Amino acid sequence: MLEARMAVSISIDYLGGLRCQATHGPSKNQFVTDAPVDNHGKGESFSPTDLVATALAACMATVINIKANSKGYDIPGMKVSVEKHMSEDSPRRIVRLPVTIEIPLPADHADRKLLEATALACPVHQSVHPDIDMPVNFVWNG
Repeated sequence: MLEARMAVSISIDYLGGLRCQATHGPSKNQFVTDAPVDNHGKGESFSPTDLVATALAACMATVINIKANSKGYDIPGMKVSVEKHMSEDSPRRIVRLPVTIEIPLPADHADRKLLEATALACPVHQSVHPDIDMPVNFVWNG
């Protein structure tokens, strides 16, 4: 059995009106989630499923730059976008998370294959259910 390296506590306070306030234990940073408009909410903030998509994109950007930093460089200006597609049938679930990663480096960069593989091996990508379609498009703009 795999053992967790470090547990991070996150607490949720239900505020009413389909909103929750999340608190990150170590930093005490907070944010509010809202149910999406198509599921009885106001859509005035990230929904819980929006956060799954956000986590995927942020994780890919983070690990690419961790790898780049280990090789002695950084990639400012990199952009990652993701679209969240929900099922039309029941149960309600995420069915597709297409990702585009725009990397401001030349297409023939020596670490291209390494950085692409690193993105696909990010912890969130490895944790999302395999039934979710997650195509990744890398755009090299250097």
